[in-house]
Amino acid sequence: MRKVAIVGTGHTDFVSGSPKTEIEMFCEAAAEAMGECGIGPERIQALYCGNVFGDFAEGQGMIQSYIANELGLHHVPATRFEGACASATLAIRDAFVWVASGFYDIVLVGGTEKATAMGTPLATRTFAMGTDAKYESAAGLTFPGFFALLAHLYADRYKVPMERLREQMSLVSVQSHFYGTKNPHAQFKHKQVTVEQVSSGFLVASPLRLLDCCPFSDGAAALVLASEEAAKKLTDKPVYITGVGQASSPRLSAQAPYVPRIRAREISVKQAYDMAGIGPSDVDICELHDCFSIASIIAAENLGFAENGKGGELWEKGETKIGGKIPINISGGLKAKGHPIGATGASQTCEIVRQLRGDLADSGRQVEGARIGLVDTLGGDGIIANLVLQAGW
Repeated sequence: MRKVAIVGTGHTDFVSGSPKTEIEMFCEAAAEAMGECGIGPERIQALYCGNVFGDFAEGQGMIQSYIANELGLHHVPATRFEGACASATLAIRDAFVWVASGFYDIVLVGGTEKATAMGTPLATRTFAMGTDAKYESAAGLTFPGFFALLAHLYADRYKVPMERLREQMSLVSVQSHFYGTKNPHAQFKHKQVTVEQVSSGFLVASPLRLLDCCPFSDGAAALVLASEEAAKKLTDKPVYITGVGQASSPRLSAQAPYVPRIRAREISVKQAYDMAGIGPSDVDICELHDCFSIASIIAAENLGFAENGKGGELWEKGETKIGGKIPINISGGLKAKGHPIGATGASQTCEIVRQLRGDLADSGRQVEGARIGLVDTLGGDGIIANLVLQAGW
């Protein structure tokens, strides 16, 4: 199996109410990624695109072929990936496999979504389609309800008083919004919040309040992947994908032996760690799936950064900030940067690549000396994908 590098990155602003189509947003990000490594469309051999709700949001199915045409990638294989919020990360993993196998040398991969075009009621309805249609969404279980249940289970299982867990969740949101102010692409880049504002906000699903929840967002991100030999001709700072993992779970009620842990994440990240030959203590920076503040705490434990029941202490002690034990979501995360679900995994990967290259010093959110990064994306209640990225120079 060949080594695979990321040689180009592109990222649009994440916003609410973008005037651009999903195709236009993807092309904007892709043009930046291709420009970064100095290649034209004639060098791209295949396109992989994460997209979930183009059909509902714009009446646009089969988005991948139109993206390929707009970019001048005439007649290349173009494939759409749908894995709820993990769509783009699944696309990156698959693109990695094709390049590692030797079938392709250079491919374009990313994701795009225009969730806000649906409005809150339809977006909430369609997002709930990521739960089990017979037993979960039909019973009225939406994702805020899903993670609210996990918060109560977490407090009970690990004997963390709800008042303390409430404080820990607020600290997660406060940190995300702080770093979001430093990310020019973030949806909430002008909005810092306090613990008091988070804990006293509008109640969405007890104990989750409004500022515990990520927003619907529009945006896109893209990456150029290349074989090691091709990468050497395209960049002086290749970032190699050294580990990949993917696993699935049944509906929430069938995960009873494990919740509030997400067993699929533990399996997926172990695949990625083992493939890269590292452990959680080797990770310098992580972008994890923080669709809700309790999701961050659970993910940090699943990924091996803290014992079960102790994840919130990472935020209490400041260990998740720049300079801490494991900087987490220095982009602002889904919470402040935004969550255009089909693009989220590509955005997380783009952020880690730029951190490892040392590109973010001017924004005030560079993790100095970072060499190994971890991407973690959760799709619905049953799809997990992880990537280990390592600086290659």
